[in-house]
Amino acid sequence: MTGDLILVGTSHHRAPVELRERVAVPREEIEALAQTLAGAEGEAVCLSTCNRTELYVAGADAERRAEAALLELSGLREDELAPALYRLRDEAAALHLFRVAAGLDSLVPGEGEILGQVRSAYEAGATGSVLDRVFRQALYAGKKVRAQTAIGESPASVSSAAAALAQQVFGELRGTRILVIGAGKVSELAARNLLSRGAEIAWVANRSVDAAAELARRFGGEALPLDRAVGELRNADVVVSSTSSPDFVLLRDEVEPAVAGRKGRPLLFVDLAVPRDVDPEIGRLPDCYLYDIDDLEAVVAETLAGRRQEGKLAEAIVAEEAERFREWRASLDVVPAIASLRARAEEIRTAELAKAEGRLGRLTEGERHAVESVTAQIVNKLLHLPTVRMKQAAAAADGVVYAEAVRHLFGLEEEQR
Repeated sequence: MTGDLILVGTSHHRAPVELRERVAVPREEIEALAQTLAGAEGEAVCLSTCNRTELYVAGADAERRAEAALLELSGLREDELAPALYRLRDEAAALHLFRVAAGLDSLVPGEGEILGQVRSAYEAGATGSVLDRVFRQALYAGKKVRAQTAIGESPASVSSAAAALAQQVFGELRGTRILVIGAGKVSELAARNLLSRGAEIAWVANRSVDAAAELARRFGGEALPLDRAVGELRNADVVVSSTSSPDFVLLRDEVEPAVAGRKGRPLLFVDLAVPRDVDPEIGRLPDCYLYDIDDLEAVVAETLAGRRQEGKLAEAIVAEEAERFREWRASLDVVPAIASLRARAEEIRTAELAKAEGRLGRLTEGERHAVESVTAQIVNKLLHLPTVRMKQAAAAADGVVYAEAVRHLFGLEEEQR
């Protein structure tokens, strides 16, 4: 079969982050790696994200070259890297790529960032007929899944749920001021989700002011020592807290006087810490709304269940695209045979007309045109049904058999020799 597609890669399904880091390809090096893998006559696309590094290749000796490239990137022995690699070919590789582009293979199902990463990899790749076809279909499948399903609409992490909750409370987050307490990874993720929805990260409070300053610098906010956080409650709209403190960071007795002058403006507390940072009694204060990590995890569990249902619809879409790719690949075997058969028939038609030139020479221009048209129609009608049947056979995986039979019956191999 012509047009082989090969995938060699690893992802969060097979490898821990320590190994994925070893084979990750910096964005600025992706194009050069693709060109090197493709060589003079092959094709290659490198997809490298925080959760996966996958090499899509086509051409002679492509699988070996892809494996060698990953081995060189990792700096590991072959027996150390091999268990983390997966290898897929042809329709299986295409289906995998379509699922990746649709967000179905992501750590968080339906996440939208991956489609842009697939597009960037494709644009930086060295593509020919095979990879151009499969990546265009992948982008189409990813867009179709997002347009026809709701798989990416619900929050699927505690941090995204916190941002979605804030938007439900305030409606529009643009101009909403956020006080972040804690400067760790969880606080940063929550801040990024809120920022992406239009909120303003106004303050970052932390025991280590240096750590607070670093996080505040990234978001354009003001760094505060932890003991000054309560003082900003009068001005804040949302408080997101995630510290490693064993005790409450915010107590009701401290918060109550600070929020007394808010004149009915709601204040949302999102407590992402374990143990909790925010005294549960604060949720009883007027116009104060408190959600802890259990509340948010319940939201995530509910929305993930919804995503799984939407995922079934998305799987049907990518399966349909995979079938289209299989039919296209199968047609690659019959197209040359069809072309050769039509070329042979046209050659015979032209030669026979040339033999009859003595008689045709006495015809008028209109009569000669009529003879040309009639003989061409005869050839087209004779070849129409065989052409249709060969294409149908290709879609049913019998294309190779039909193509070889046509070459043998009409002596097309002998002509090629």
